Amino acid sequence: MQRERSGHPAKRVFQALRIEVNQELVVLERAVPAAVDALAVGGRIVVLAYQSLEDRIVKRELQRRSTSTAPRGLPVELPEHRPELRLLVRGAELASDEERARNPRSAPVRLRAAEKLREAA
Repeated sequence: MQRERSGHPAKRVFQALRIEVNQELVVLERAVPAAVDALAVGGRIVVLAYQSLEDRIVKRELQRRSTSTAPRGLPVELPEHRPELRLLVRGAELASDEERARNPRSAPVRLRAAEKLREAA
């Protein structure tokens, strides 16, 4: 039965209200770039996202900074166009079956990690 798996039907409504009232996504959109900027070269960032909207924000920022900004077709990539980050996890790391059995709250979590290669231009 759906309700047994996902809880009370109002759960998502209250979650959406909490996210909006607390401006959680807006804060995250500012926090992830600030955290990456604060990293020293060689430093690592690891982010756990517990819902898809959070994960999308983290994924886009880490992917954006781990991609070259050089125009396609250039014979040589200039240093200022090299990726700023190197992704340490391909896609998102999910909780194992064992972890989900032990801790049901770990089911939605997505882990993303990256290492800083250079300072931003």
